[in-house]
Amino acid sequence: MDDARVDPVTRYRTDGFPRQEQSQPGLTSLTDPRPDHGESSYRGSGRLTGMRALITGGDSGIGRAVAIAFAREGADVAISYLDDEEDDALDTARLIEEEGRIAVRLPGDVRTEQQCDELVAAAVAELGGLDVLVLNAAYQENRDGLESIPTAELRRVVDTNLFAPLWIARAAIPHLEPGSSIITTSSIQAFHPSPKLIDYAMTKAAQVVFTRALAQELGPRGIRVNAVAPGPIWTPLIPATSWPDSLPDFGQDTPLGRAGQPAEVAPAYVFLASPESSYVSGAIVPVTGGKGL
Repeated sequence: MDDARVDPVTRYRTDGFPRQEQSQPGLTSLTDPRPDHGESSYRGSGRLTGMRALITGGDSGIGRAVAIAFAREGADVAISYLDDEEDDALDTARLIEEEGRIAVRLPGDVRTEQQCDELVAAAVAELGGLDVLVLNAAYQENRDGLESIPTAELRRVVDTNLFAPLWIARAAIPHLEPGSSIITTSSIQAFHPSPKLIDYAMTKAAQVVFTRALAQELGPRGIRVNAVAPGPIWTPLIPATSWPDSLPDFGQDTPLGRAGQPAEVAPAYVFLASPESSYVSGAIVPVTGGKGL
């Protein structure tokens, strides 16, 4: 019998990453080394057959990995993303369609209520309904201190990470039936905040409260609400966070001694979206390389 065991310490790159910088929001093609989204490794087993999912920030990073996994599990997938991420979105849509699933591309900035309402309406129209909502889009930036953060930057973080999930969930809930689910991408920063990410960490902590409260509201309707809290995961957002000197040590302080890859996060979303997790709601699932929440 073949040994299915994989050493998590050496499964992926054990070193840090080379110094590099990108402008926001970051592109996969410019990220060195290229993140693994599960393009060659993820194997589906029909756990989401017939489901229809909307993933915000679905063009790259964790969002792309989730889109690939959902498609290989049998779901049709709509992805939202910024206009500047069109190249990444096209690649993700191609990977979804290669699995014989419907891929819907929905560009636009979710920092306005109108865009969020239109996003949900378009996803429902194109997919014929909605069963899974993944609130994944986020913005972060390296900070020198609270006193130096411009108000425009604070608003960008809060609008992207807090208002957008609220608006999108509000618009999506009327379309969700029993058996549907909402999954938020929180962060280990919600529990172990870094002063370099003070505004981002604040919003991620608020997403934990949002997840737990909404789970209580929607539970009687048969709609589950959960969150995934990733640790240091190598995505285009990392070199776009203006901390090139931190990249050689990125992820090295975890018990597994390395950063994670988007492909290692996606299975948590599959579990939370599938009927297998029918008794899981209000949970925060850590994917942190061993760091505790």
